[in-house]
Amino acid sequence: MSEKNASVHWEGRGKEGVGKISTDTEALRSYPYGFGSRFGDDRSGTNPEEILAAAHAACFTMAFSFACDEAGFATTMVDTRAHVRLAKEGEGFRIDRIRLVLEASVPGIDQAKFQEIAEGAKKNCPLSKALASVSEITLEAKLRS
Repeated sequence: MSEKNASVHWEGRGKEGVGKISTDTEALRSYPYGFGSRFGDDRSGTNPEEILAAAHAACFTMAFSFACDEAGFATTMVDTRAHVRLAKEGEGFRIDRIRLVLEASVPGIDQAKFQEIAEGAKKNCPLSKALASVSEITLEAKLRS
């Protein structure tokens, strides 16, 4: 089993407050976030949805590469983007859509097998499973030659 950790320190009230996100590995160390970087166009900080997108893309990419290995195909290059949408719902918000976009080079694989492995990785990666309450998780997979 594996357990990873992150922490947040927040100062100030609601929209005026500023948080700082840190991870044990220091991949993020006191990295700022707040209302502007979450709901506005402040690009000096991050936000929970961006971090979730990075985590989902990373998890899916590994799951895809491992699944290709298991099926006898070696990935030579895999690029994944995850788009996480935060939508207004009543008085609050919810993540209602995640779109994964995969481009990969996998020598010797045909299109049907590529799509099958990609869909399996989307379904079975731990982050996809954890995000099962998201009503729409889609995948667009492109095999590069």
